[in-house]
Amino acid sequence: MGPLRGIRVVELASLGPGPFCGMMLADMGADVIRLERPTPVNPVPGDPSLDVLNRGKKSVAIDLKHPEAASVVLDLVGSSDVFIEGFRPGVCERLGIGPEPCMTRNPQLIYGRMTGWGQEGPLAETAGHDITYLARAGGLWSLGHEDRPPMPPLNLVADFGGGGMFLAFGVVAALVSRTLRGYGQVVDAAMVDGVAALHAMAHSMRNQGVSSDERHSNLLDGAAHFYTTYECADGQFFAVGALEPQFYRVFVEGLDLEPGDWPQFDRARWAAQRADIAEIIGRHDRSYWMERYEGTDACVAPVNRLDEVAADPHLSARSTFVQDRGGVQPAPAPRFGTDRPELVGSPPLPGEHTVAALESWGFDGGRIAALIEQRIVFRRV
Repeated sequence: MGPLRGIRVVELASLGPGPFCGMMLADMGADVIRLERPTPVNPVPGDPSLDVLNRGKKSVAIDLKHPEAASVVLDLVGSSDVFIEGFRPGVCERLGIGPEPCMTRNPQLIYGRMTGWGQEGPLAETAGHDITYLARAGGLWSLGHEDRPPMPPLNLVADFGGGGMFLAFGVVAALVSRTLRGYGQVVDAAMVDGVAALHAMAHSMRNQGVSSDERHSNLLDGAAHFYTTYECADGQFFAVGALEPQFYRVFVEGLDLEPGDWPQFDRARWAAQRADIAEIIGRHDRSYWMERYEGTDACVAPVNRLDEVAADPHLSARSTFVQDRGGVQPAPAPRFGTDRPELVGSPPLPGEHTVAALESWGFDGGRIAALIEQRIVFRRV
């Protein structure tokens, strides 16, 4: 049982960062009801029962555009702790489930809002995606080589790091505040704000003059021969992060080189040093290098593919990945000394729990039957 057991969450179905926040809360033991369309609209076709982001949740299918749907949502909100929505600003207000009616019904509610641009500002109501939020907030510029355009890091940074993760942090912070002060509040999580916060160290290094705006020329952007990746003879890749001098010495010695001949921080030599090390590492398979550095502090690692991670010796020993109906997926994180977060359910199909979930949140059988007959909510048969 996770540390959030006893916390009730209503999540309006959306894409990416909103469901990720709901997954994190469910992983920590919260009781999460996901309100979604009977036939969800998903730009990436796939089987919803394999969508890891929805694991541990109960699915209630509802037509939010029905004139009576707002009363259902407000009744759920009345006995919940957290409400999460990921629509553009103003959408929930038009549906009658914005902060004012929800918090009038439940003044202790934590109302979490997930957007790309935030609730105000000239771009607030325009569309965007991870790459656009990352680009505008300064996070994309430094990614990639100097002779090529910046390269997006999948949608890991803005959607999940700066978005869903920050919303989850905001929700939990607001829950702590409610415990101390007795009232709920709105959490406005904007991905551009989250990306900006994630780059605190990058701004710090720039302000101190130890990094520049020139791509692929800095300590942590792949320019340094001791903080980059190399291709091995078998086409696999090998990551090196030997930042500290004592770790750098171990790395260099593992290449059968003399550390005194390989100054670490002479940037003028980085490109040549990278080329020389690439040639050395390219002589052997990745397994050779992993055995070579096993048990040392060289700060090296295999660049595992997603189909390799579960079998990695360290990750396997920690059970970092688990197997479920949705296939291999990350285990709940972080871990706690007393509470034990665990997977409590596979990703549901839309409407799979409509009747049971509404009953568990206080709706009587007659009302549920009426809601189904009026096609306000839908159950999967």
